[in-house]
Amino acid sequence: MHRRRLGWVLAITLSVAGVQVVGGAISGSLALLADAAHMVTDAAGIAAALAAVWLAGRPATDSRTYGMQRAEILAALVNALLLGGVGLWVLVSALRRWSDPPEVETGLMLALAVTGALANAGCLVLLREGQSSSLNLRGAYLEVVGDLLGSLTVVVAGVLIATTGYQRADVLASLLIGSFILPRAWRLLRDVADVLLEATPRGVDLGHVREHIRSVRGVVDVHDLHAWTITSGVPVLSAHVVVDDDCIARGQTGAVLDRLGECLSGHFDVSHCTFQVEPVGHQAHEAAHHA
Repeated sequence: MHRRRLGWVLAITLSVAGVQVVGGAISGSLALLADAAHMVTDAAGIAAALAAVWLAGRPATDSRTYGMQRAEILAALVNALLLGGVGLWVLVSALRRWSDPPEVETGLMLALAVTGALANAGCLVLLREGQSSSLNLRGAYLEVVGDLLGSLTVVVAGVLIATTGYQRADVLASLLIGSFILPRAWRLLRDVADVLLEATPRGVDLGHVREHIRSVRGVVDVHDLHAWTITSGVPVLSAHVVVDDDCIARGQTGAVLDRLGECLSGHFDVSHCTFQVEPVGHQAHEAAHHA
């Protein structure tokens, strides 16, 4: 069901964007071209969401032990770079037009901008039902909201030009759309970098994690604690856990592992945990370790 909705939204978005590209070239409206470019980059994000739904179902192998889950991150990287390039192009083009804005054919500009707004509104209706239960649909929903704002900006610019003859309204609309795009590109690029550099997932405080692990009965200490993200929504954690000698002698390390799993799953949003259980003093024999 989710794939079908995303497929319809992708088809509608690409169709309207294609028409707007042609219309923008004919009408001379940079704002319409900017809106079309914005829709194309968002369509790329929706395509990545569709691919993520398909790739997430592929099994892991010995050569790819996490399957193809990180393909979504690579697609997001491409999308972030594309968004940034489009945003810069829009801003540079708008600044070049500021001193001598060309005359815009407002009838065609308005017709296509209104068409884009209506198409985006229809896409929001398609995505509204499932966006609260699916991260992919939620992401696509937010993409379309941005597209709708861009189309409405072009509509306002077209009305201003048609009623007042103020041609710079097209340039101002383009600058506004560019200002929508660049911050989104930066946030997406930052999120991708965090995953690829294996930064600690947001919302996971390793200091609190360390305290909770040390509070588990039978645990003496913890070191080499790491948390990272495989792909969006899949945070994982690993640690070396020092267990007291009495627990080891009694064969209770399994019970300690159970308590660790229950403790972390109850307090932190971590999908998978891996613990290496060690006796007291074992850390001194390790070649290298981290805090």
